[in-house]
Amino acid sequence: MSDGGMTVRAAVLAEVGQPVQIQSVQLAAPGPGQARVRVVAAGLCHSDLSVVNGTIPQLAPLVLGHEGAGIVEAVGEAVTRVKPGDRVIFNWVPSCGECFFCKDGRPDMCDEAFALMTMGTLPDGTTPFSQLDASGVAEDIYMFSQTSCLAEHTVVPETALVPFAEGVPFEVAAIAGCAVMTGYGAVMNTAGGVAGRRVAVIGCGGVGLNVIQAAKLDGATRVIALDRDARKLEDARAFGATDVIDTSTVGDPISAILDMTDGLGADDTFEVVGHPETISLAYGLTRKAGKVVVVGVASPEQMVELGAFSLPAESKLITGSWYGQAVAGRDLPLILEKYRAGGLKLDELISHRYKLDELPQALEALERGELRRGVILMGEQP
Repeated sequence: MSDGGMTVRAAVLAEVGQPVQIQSVQLAAPGPGQARVRVVAAGLCHSDLSVVNGTIPQLAPLVLGHEGAGIVEAVGEAVTRVKPGDRVIFNWVPSCGECFFCKDGRPDMCDEAFALMTMGTLPDGTTPFSQLDASGVAEDIYMFSQTSCLAEHTVVPETALVPFAEGVPFEVAAIAGCAVMTGYGAVMNTAGGVAGRRVAVIGCGGVGLNVIQAAKLDGATRVIALDRDARKLEDARAFGATDVIDTSTVGDPISAILDMTDGLGADDTFEVVGHPETISLAYGLTRKAGKVVVVGVASPEQMVELGAFSLPAESKLITGSWYGQAVAGRDLPLILEKYRAGGLKLDELISHRYKLDELPQALEALERGELRRGVILMGEQP
């Protein structure tokens, strides 16, 4: 059963475009169907930056964070999926199980999850976070994706939690919840696997590296990484890229890909940047009747231009991949199983570790492209 509320420290975005601050906020007790989680580790994702700069529209003030892991401390009424003491990963697309897409086997497209991301609340329309304004009146603080795990503790719907077993470090479980799931799922779920195929990956940050290692693990014959940062291309080789293309120096990436693929183009191209120019490039790199999988998240105002004649004439399949088309309860344990078997490099994915107070500097390093994946370690580690 639930207990009383508490004061916690959290990463608060007061206004879009303003610096993130670590502040003390009030956290309500978990209500029906909800659980309070002590956050042990939280990953730093480029989507957090996209919220800060307004690329991903959100209401403010807001508590950031959607990639993390922790321990359930208390539960509200009617909670059946988790119990106090459980080690859990946050699922930032907690599906309702009732809408058309959930019943169609696509919980990643859940209507309720999308609506609540925009509203910044839990399914009951409330937010567990609040703060007193200058007049002493309690002001609601919105949530990000029903998780808001860049906080010492958070309250989430039980559908936002996936238990995981002992033997996996919390920091590894944390990054599995977004970076790994998104990249691995784009290959295995959205593309349907790439065994025996030649793959191109545009963007070699945290998610792109997981596309690369998933493609290698699945048996791609060639994995070609493209980025304009030489350090990221070195990382790409370490995670399984067979070839790299520095787009800051190569004259024509399409010609370079054609030279590597017998003049055909990549069988499957994954765009993991989220810009119209790189989405168009992904289309150009792909052979006729190949697949273009767009993983990167662009601003809703941006548009992509493609040649209308080429759509039927070249018959390329263009699709998006939201959260790696995840069925979280199925896919996250599978990913951790592959990690424990040595198939996925997740310890190596973590390049920087920070304390919560260091989050502003960590976000700056993320924006400069210095992190493979950074994690915030909250207090004493279990």
